[in-house]
Amino acid sequence: MEPESLPAEIDTTKPHPARLYNFYLGGKDNFEVDRAAAAQVIKVLPETRDIARANRAFLQRAVRFLVADAGIDQFVDIGTGIPAAGSVHETAHRIKPEARVAYVDNDPVVQVHASALLAGQPNTGIVFEDLRNPDRILNDPKVRELIDFGKPVGLLLLAVLHFVTDEEEPGRILATLREALCPGSYLILSHATADYHDQATWAAVTAVYQKATAPLVLRNHDQVGALFAGWDLVDPGLVQVPLWRPEEPLPPADLVKIGMYGGVGRLPG
Repeated sequence: MEPESLPAEIDTTKPHPARLYNFYLGGKDNFEVDRAAAAQVIKVLPETRDIARANRAFLQRAVRFLVADAGIDQFVDIGTGIPAAGSVHETAHRIKPEARVAYVDNDPVVQVHASALLAGQPNTGIVFEDLRNPDRILNDPKVRELIDFGKPVGLLLLAVLHFVTDEEEPGRILATLREALCPGSYLILSHATADYHDQATWAAVTAVYQKATAPLVLRNHDQVGALFAGWDLVDPGLVQVPLWRPEEPLPPADLVKIGMYGGVGRLPG
């Protein structure tokens, strides 16, 4: 889709995190401004594509765990990004076709592509809203139509909270979402970190995102762990995403240079 054919609200003058991530995953739903920014990131952080793929694989393993082992059959995926193979509904429906999924994202390009992809898909929908407005997400009619908040829910925040600054209070956002869920609900969360690369590398990466529609805010293990306040982490806890219940052998830990933490928490009670 060429920029001139896009709705006016889609800004093609600045890189957008969702479109950058789409590029990292090998997608084509991005523009020249995104590809140029992605090339800068990959130049200083060659592992970028590996990080994106590892995060995607973590999503799929965690969703399979929630459906097959935890009995979760409804999901709210906030910051879903441009749809790609192995999305939440595809992963969940392979195990439980009746599972319901509400996708939420604030990028009009995501809205366009997700609406087309989900047309005719049962028990799924896309809501155009921003993570920073959790009350509006929770009260959205489409979300309420799909999700029964009186029953356990799988809440997904994959590679999105690192675009929320400390001033925007990610802890408050998570608390609002958590308080709307009943005990037995689960949180799947991943977050970028500088813990596995040198400071200069991540400084160069964050400089690219400063020119995008949202800055990249890296947090260390303790800071990401604090985002699970109120949740009980399930084994193996908060780890680099390839190390969360891997399904195949991994290289030695000192070779795992994936700057992304992931974990799954259960709401007690």
